[in-house]
Parts: sequence; C-alpha cells; structure tokens
Amino acid sequence: MKRPLRETPADSPTAPGTAPPSGGRRRRKEWMNRPERSTTSAIKFIVWVALSLGRPAARLLLYPICLYFILFSRKPRKASARFLARALGRPPAFTDLFRHYHVFAACLLDRVFFLNDQTDDFEIHVHGEDVVIDVMERGEGCLLLGAHMGSFEAIRMLGHRQRDLRVSLVMYEENARKINSVLNAINPLLSLEVIGLGRPDSMLRVRERLDQGHFVGMLADRTLDGEAEVRLPFLGEPAAFALGPFQLAAMLKRPVVLMMGIYRGGRRYDVHFERIADFSDCRIQDRPVQDRPGLVRWAAGRYADRLEHYARSFPYNWFNFYDFWR
Repeated sequence: MKRPLRETPADSPTAPGTAPPSGGRRRRKEWMNRPERSTTSAIKFIVWVALSLGRPAARLLLYPICLYFILFSRKPRKASARFLARALGRPPAFTDLFRHYHVFAACLLDRVFFLNDQTDDFEIHVHGEDVVIDVMERGEGCLLLGAHMGSFEAIRMLGHRQRDLRVSLVMYEENARKINSVLNAINPLLSLEVIGLGRPDSMLRVRERLDQGHFVGMLADRTLDGEAEVRLPFLGEPAAFALGPFQLAAMLKRPVVLMMGIYRGGRRYDVHFERIADFSDCRIQDRPVQDRPGLVRWAAGRYADRLEHYARSFPYNWFNFYDFWR
C-alpha cells in the first residue's frame, strides 16, 4: 500500500539523535516529558526478587503492581485506552487495560532473565532466521530496528544458536544510563555494548560496529526533538516516524532488518525478523533506485506498515503509554 508522505521542513539527512539548527523553540516530545517512575533502587529490588525468588514468585507481584498503576497513572491509562480502541476496533474493557499493563510488566520481568542469559526455560520460536543468517554471512552488519513493543532482549536467545551474532544497542542517552545500571544490577560481567545518542562520537561508534559486522539495534518508533521525521498513517491517523535510522542506513549503504520479540503469554515468545530495505545496492523490490531520499521515505513507510501489522495482531504488546499520534 502506498502511503502519503509529509516531511518536516528539515530536508537534509539527519543522523538519529542529532538536531538540525533551529532559531525557534520546539515543543519537546511527550515521551521525553513523561517522568520516569522507576528508580535505580526499584530496579535493583525487582532484579533481586527475580533472581533470588525465581520467575513464578516474581510474577505474583505483577498483579498488585499492575492494579496500582492502572488506578494511579491517569495519563498512561488514557493512552492505553486510546491505543487499544484503535487496535481492537472497539472500546476497551477494564480487563483489556489490565492485560495491557500485565503484558508490559511480564516483559519487563523477563528482561532480567534474558539479559542474564537464562533463556533455557523459555519457549521461543524464531521466524525469519534466514534473514539474520544471510546478513551474517555477508559480514557487513546491518541496522536492526525494533519498537517499544514486546521484548527486544529476546534476540539474546538467538545469540545462543548463532554464536557469531554480535549486537550493539543505540538508545537515547538517559535510557542508555538506565540500561547500564540495570545490567550492572543483574550481572556486572554482562557483555552488552550500549551506544548513547547525542554524543559527539555516537555515529562514529555506530559505523565502527557496522564495519565489524555487528547488528546495530535501535528502537525506531519514537522521534527525538529536532530529528527529521515523516508523518505516516498508523492505525487510522498520521503519526510521526523518524527518518534518521533510514538516512543512516542509506549513507552507510547497509541493510535494514525489522525485529519483533512478541510475548505470547506464559513462557512463550515469537521472534520475527523481516528485511525492510537493503541500501547496499539501493534497490526496492529488486529494482535499482537512483533517488536515495525516495528510498529512505519508502523504507520508513514500510517500517510503519509492518509496525501497524504487529500492533493490530498483538495489541497488548504495544508499550508506548503516551499519545503516539500527538
């Protein structure tokens, strides 16, 4: 399906996390303004409960925690209801809201076990593993794009089957500090490289890792202040999607792969890999393209299409608890 495109005034390529000069005041993105409720102490407590008492005992705590947040987090609750109404095609019931919060909490808890390489007790099915193997055999690295949906950490399980798979994560600087504190709380010896956006050497480090054959992962469903973006239809209304990841892939001539780790309940996850675009030969569906900006916009549209598909198919895995269309 062809999507109508509307770009921001900034037309030149903008790397993720870098803002073009602007003389006016920009309104900060809502997800950046939303205060983070979790603290390092709370994270360490959850990690201790998970690793000391085990997953079954820790999951019992999710029920009162979810009920508390449903009752006392007014804006996220309203955002959940708005999203579920679009994705489900009907007004959500209280049970839908609770399930939405519970899936989110369950995935957060399971992150502890994935990041600690405790995946043996999980039932994980991988779809599109041939896409990963093809990129690994080419040895050129790729941009691995996810979203705030399901569990991106489920990819660590694939690392047990594909020993040569190396992943570096790129994320907003504040979130990078938080994930590093989480990793340290779980296991100080964990080998996971996190590249923080907004630093002078961020893009240089990304290029170095790609040259080393890494899968450079980032969550591409949120935009930063001043980042080049395009508005695309998403669940019935235009929403902003970042162009930066696709501009970066085009500039470095790398393939772009979508990764979704969908939680299916209990101990079950489905991990999906899909090739979004391949900028190494500048082709769209096996046809050469001379217009690189056009290919960038096409790739962003395909990402939005596939994200909408997963959001409709697995709505409770959607973890953007703010007005995504604002």
